[in-house]
Amino acid sequence: MWTNLWQVPSRSAAGVDGQKVPEAKERFEEWIGPMLQSVHRRGYQAPDIRRVYIPKPGKQEMRPLGVPTVADRALQRSAAQVLSAIYEQDFMPCSFGGRPERNAHQALATLNEVVAGRKVSWVLEADLKNFFGSLNHDWLLRFVEHRVGDPRMISLIRRWLKAGVLEDGKVHQSEEGTPQGGSISVLLSNVYLHYVLDLWFERVVKRHLQGKAYLVRYIDDFVMCFQYESDARRVQDALRKRLEKFGLTLEPSKTKLIAFGRFAQRDAGNHGRKRPETIYFLGFTLYCTQNLKGRFKVGMQTEKSRLRRSLANLQDLMRQVRHLSIREQAEKLNRVLRGHYAYYGIAGNFRALLQVHRGVERYWRKMLSSRSRSGGVTWEAFHQITTRFPLMRPKLHLPYRALQAIAVL
Repeated sequence: MWTNLWQVPSRSAAGVDGQKVPEAKERFEEWIGPMLQSVHRRGYQAPDIRRVYIPKPGKQEMRPLGVPTVADRALQRSAAQVLSAIYEQDFMPCSFGGRPERNAHQALATLNEVVAGRKVSWVLEADLKNFFGSLNHDWLLRFVEHRVGDPRMISLIRRWLKAGVLEDGKVHQSEEGTPQGGSISVLLSNVYLHYVLDLWFERVVKRHLQGKAYLVRYIDDFVMCFQYESDARRVQDALRKRLEKFGLTLEPSKTKLIAFGRFAQRDAGNHGRKRPETIYFLGFTLYCTQNLKGRFKVGMQTEKSRLRRSLANLQDLMRQVRHLSIREQAEKLNRVLRGHYAYYGIAGNFRALLQVHRGVERYWRKMLSSRSRSGGVTWEAFHQITTRFPLMRPKLHLPYRALQAIAVL
């Protein structure tokens, strides 16, 4: 517990009890004993969760997040570690999100290898509607009980699922779903989709298909790839019924079946298009193209709304820090740019990285000009500034060879 408490970021928001992370660490000896005793007696009462809202990427909608108390967060981390050690023996290779030593880049690399190197002509891009808010508690507990025999752990999970949600001064009881924000939520969501989707696809669906089929899932975002259109359409219908059985539905605006792959690229001209439609996965637009030798490959570019959001966030940062010293401004900008390049620096996406870099250069000069008494900073003067305090240049963290090396097939 102590180790997991120290892993909670010091600036994390407080829960309903108002206790912040430094105070929870300072008073650790006072609350840890009673907490562990209540867990062993199966009498632990999960504190209410404080609900906050954050903007959804590229949308006007807001996403609800649950903020547990700091002590409860540490307990959730400890329980998640125990459950992860159990379920990592069971989880399928097709699952990537929220798992140790697995990440979004591996999911993208695997999808790239499947489409480019296997017999794939059709792709079903899917997204689950309000997934975290729709998890059926009864089904989830049945899934956990199927694998976990410790009644204390079952009791803990039940209490977390049933914890009240504090919003606008009122506590609402939870009848379904698991709040995003708790350490246990991602693991429980993976358990749910392991039984609902992954096992079903691998052990039931594949046996009844004429051709090859593949699944790549990152938490509630997933893509299914098929050799034959007939298989894809049958699975699309079966998938809808399968999800409904467990209280889940597909998000219509983010779910589509398209011809995609080297054969779809070859036949695109017959349908009056230069190339097949695109798919979206984990912040990237995937499209069919060719390499320098004329061979098929999957292209990846930063999805347009993500690109706009990144530029907007950087512009907002520059407005906030424009009165700091130039050195401090450059350090803060480079910290954000480094993170952007680390995620979006995938082979074939250099142009989008360069677009972000140039956008930051233009807007930073504008911000520096706005505080200049001489009427503005010329490009010549700006280049002198960036020579002393350079902005981090775009860099590909995953060129083609590295991308191929991390694929999990």
